[in-house]
Amino acid sequence: EAQLVESGGGLVQAGGSLRLSCIASGFTFDDYAMSWFRQAPGKERVWVSCMTSAVFTYYADPMKGRFTISRDNAKNTVYLQMNSLKPEDTAVYYCAASLAGCNNEEYAYDYWGQGTQVTVSS
Repeated sequence: EAQLVESGGGLVQAGGSLRLSCIASGFTFDDYAMSWFRQAPGKERVWVSCMTSAVFTYYADPMKGRFTISRDNAKNTVYLQMNSLKPEDTAVYYCAASLAGCNNEEYAYDYWGQGTQVTVSS
C-alpha cells in the first residue's frame, strides 16, 4: 500500500525557517514527481512546489526565492526547506506523488500524505 508521511511542521516566528520531510513507501519513488501543496484555514488547497524524477524543480510565484524542494531517492524522501517564513505561509502542508510528472492540479496526483501543520506567528 502506498503511503506518504509528512513531518517537520510546527510553530515558528515570522522570518524563521522550517524543513518539512515526506517519506514515501509502497511505490517506486524514483519514478514519481513529488509536489508540496498547502491549505490555509478557510481556503482551497494550492500547489507550492514540485520536483520531477529527473530533479527539475518548479515553484509557485509566492515561494520563489524562499522555498527549496529537494529529494533523496535513496531515502524515498522529499523535502521542503522554507525560509523567510511569513504569517501567510500558515497552512497544512501536504506532499503528493504523480507518475505523470509535475502538475499544479490536484487531480494529477496519485498519492497524498495526511499533512503537517505549519504556523507562522507575527
